[in-house]
Amino acid sequence: MPFEFIPGPLKGIVIIRPGVFPDERGFFFESYKHSEFCKAGITETFVQDNHSRSNRAVLRGLHYQNSPHAQGKLVRVVRGAVWDVAVDIRPDSETYLEWFGIELSEENRTMFYVPAGFAHGFLTLKDDTEFLYKCTAEYHKASEAGIRYNDPKLAIKWPDLGTAALVSTKDDVLPRLDQGKE
Repeated sequence: MPFEFIPGPLKGIVIIRPGVFPDERGFFFESYKHSEFCKAGITETFVQDNHSRSNRAVLRGLHYQNSPHAQGKLVRVVRGAVWDVAVDIRPDSETYLEWFGIELSEENRTMFYVPAGFAHGFLTLKDDTEFLYKCTAEYHKASEAGIRYNDPKLAIKWPDLGTAALVSTKDDVLPRLDQGKE
């Protein structure tokens, strides 16, 4: 089997480990196969791919898009490492406002499926980290929203890198939950 699909602790998120085939030349693995993902219950169609590169201690997020443009994301790291976080923002969910974090790296090749209805963000753990994500909806500026990464109500345990995270001005002014969604 080319993939191992592991249900995460929050309903809908999935940790995915691809089957890797190394040999003396390097390695090969399938990073996405629609039929296998459908068998595992991830039936969405991915319509946009994004690629970011960041130095160590860059924090991006927590981002999401409002309906009807909500995005599910299939994320992975091809160079470096991140601490990747998903926050359940579905008001009717039994895990509403709970978060889950996982390290994704070029070494572990783990992928992470974050369905629509979650805010998403990551902290880079190494310089020159390259992060790829497939999205189930195209970027739609008017639907863009987010939650402050350090919201005390969420109490996300970001790794301590011994230095302050570099956060964009846009992300640093995202609202806290007690300020309402934007």
